[in-house]
Amino acid sequence: MTEQRVDGILNYRGTMTVRDSAVGSNATVVRTTPSPGEEATERAQVGVITILPLETRAVRHALGLQRERVGDLTFYRAVVDGVSVAATMALEQGQRSAIAAYDHLTGVFDPEVTVLVGIGGGIHKSVAIGDVVLATEMVYYDLRKITPSGTDRRGQTRSAPAAVGHAVNDFLTDLGTPSRLTIEDPAGTTRPVAVHAGPIGSGEAVIADEDAGEIAFLASFNDKILAVDMEAGGLGQACHERSASSGRQHRWLVVRGISDRADRTKADAPQQVAAWHAAQVLRRLLPYLKTER
Repeated sequence: MTEQRVDGILNYRGTMTVRDSAVGSNATVVRTTPSPGEEATERAQVGVITILPLETRAVRHALGLQRERVGDLTFYRAVVDGVSVAATMALEQGQRSAIAAYDHLTGVFDPEVTVLVGIGGGIHKSVAIGDVVLATEMVYYDLRKITPSGTDRRGQTRSAPAAVGHAVNDFLTDLGTPSRLTIEDPAGTTRPVAVHAGPIGSGEAVIADEDAGEIAFLASFNDKILAVDMEAGGLGQACHERSASSGRQHRWLVVRGISDRADRTKADAPQQVAAWHAAQVLRRLLPYLKTER
């Protein structure tokens, strides 16, 4: 047997992992953000998921986020009003890509609450283009049974943890009645913006027809549904299922600026304003969403 003496750590014919540690005189540790799939070491208090580039630009500008690469993924980070924020953009529209974005965000930064932010279609008479909807409940409308006599839809509901509902209620209480904000856009235009709280419908369809079966189903399922999108169902389900492995609740919220009425008049022009309104409402919401681990 050969005896070896070293200053430091000696490992012979074995494996060893040392993280965030240093040995020796004047030792220094250089920390890096973990790769997707590794345990998060730098946690964010609030995570943000966007879907479209215009939504991402609005959130980055409103929150002052800076780009950060982790492997082949792009994230955006900042501390905003004392709240640590990490954001990412999904690869494409739809429930599946939203779930993947949530997995990436959670795997790297493990946020306490994840907020889906962007544009949506308003389907309730109380909601106007430019308004913002805060949803802590979603109705997934794509579950259905195909029979010879037609299609039977089977809506599935999912609610965010009660703590998120309390945070939204506190925010709306402080706004007063009616719940309105004055928002200035990057060009200097100021607009009054109404903020609503209520359920959102979610499925894989881009709806541009007020007579669509999906709209009729949602109205019959719950006449309080305010808007529709294509990703809330995926986020709600992902947060719900992740709690089984993590041993804690994974909180979520949906913030949608209304860019159209989900009807034949649907157009792209109002999207940028709606995305900006959603991002600005998120900015004001952040202190209410902050939690202490």
